[in-house]
Amino acid sequence: MKRMRRTKVRGTVAVYHCMTRVVNGEMLLRGRAKEILRKMLWQVADFSGVEVLTYCVMSNHFHVLVRVPEAKAVSDAELMRRYRVLYPKPTQYQTATAAVMKQQLQDGGAEAVAIRTQLLARMGDISEYMKAVKQRFSVWYNRNHGRYGTLWANRFKSVLVEGKGNSLQTVAAYIDLNPVRAGLVKDPKDYRFCGYAEAVAGLSRARAGLLAIWGDHAKRRAGGIDVQAALQAHRLLIFGKGSSPWIHKGKVINRKAALRVLEQESGRLPRGVALRCRVRYFTDGAILGSTEFVRGFFVDWQMRRGLRRRPKVNVMAGCDWGDLAVIHPLRRDVFS
Repeated sequence: MKRMRRTKVRGTVAVYHCMTRVVNGEMLLRGRAKEILRKMLWQVADFSGVEVLTYCVMSNHFHVLVRVPEAKAVSDAELMRRYRVLYPKPTQYQTATAAVMKQQLQDGGAEAVAIRTQLLARMGDISEYMKAVKQRFSVWYNRNHGRYGTLWANRFKSVLVEGKGNSLQTVAAYIDLNPVRAGLVKDPKDYRFCGYAEAVAGLSRARAGLLAIWGDHAKRRAGGIDVQAALQAHRLLIFGKGSSPWIHKGKVINRKAALRVLEQESGRLPRGVALRCRVRYFTDGAILGSTEFVRGFFVDWQMRRGLRRRPKVNVMAGCDWGDLAVIHPLRRDVFS
């Protein structure tokens, strides 16, 4: 997949759903490795100045939903704080390096300019964020498992997501449902390595992400941004708005039966059930949101790919998605 530049929509921030897999699909990420990767997702986000809205770490891949705020000035004190975030247990060399950097920033001059330029280039960018997470985790994993070489398969996939409403909420639910679809748990609240479970457990950073996802809904329902309203709304969407669990008695939906209902009978399934069947939209859709949101990226998409004709808005098929559209439609012969 070609690198997508961090394109901004006027008056908004950029939200990305990113996913990357372990090389050859190997199940290398177990308990401790998942815990380390979970911490790194938050740690690098703090350094980069981006916001993790939710995430899920699985045995051979991970998903993360990230909001990249509008660029703003960063003070030298904040630069040094973010730098130290990357080294919670610094070595003597790292401590000395940080001290030298701090002094050079205070002294000003060419050295200070170079430090600011170098650090700022690694911040506020989704590609730099994912690069840092993957590289830092690879170093840790290889060192602790007597391993060398690449850990991740190819570059990460990313989908630009409309940063509000149905689009954002649906992608977040898809991410948090990964362990349920894999049969690891019946309820994502019981899976330690996902954003929803952290929010249920009361961790403030995970709850902040949930509020960002459901803030508008919480305001309407509770007269103010209420964590419990956001948690309730997210749980209802996760379980198909209370109508049908996404996995029943440990069995996934039958492929032939689902395709018959979706493609031949044009059946209207609950959103939760259809979401379980049609997951490729959220990793291969490239741009996902309302029709107007997707249409707003036509010119940029056409120019970057050298297309003669403008791309089409493809309404998401399979059920009533509530005006969700993509640029890359789901292939009819793919079911994943």
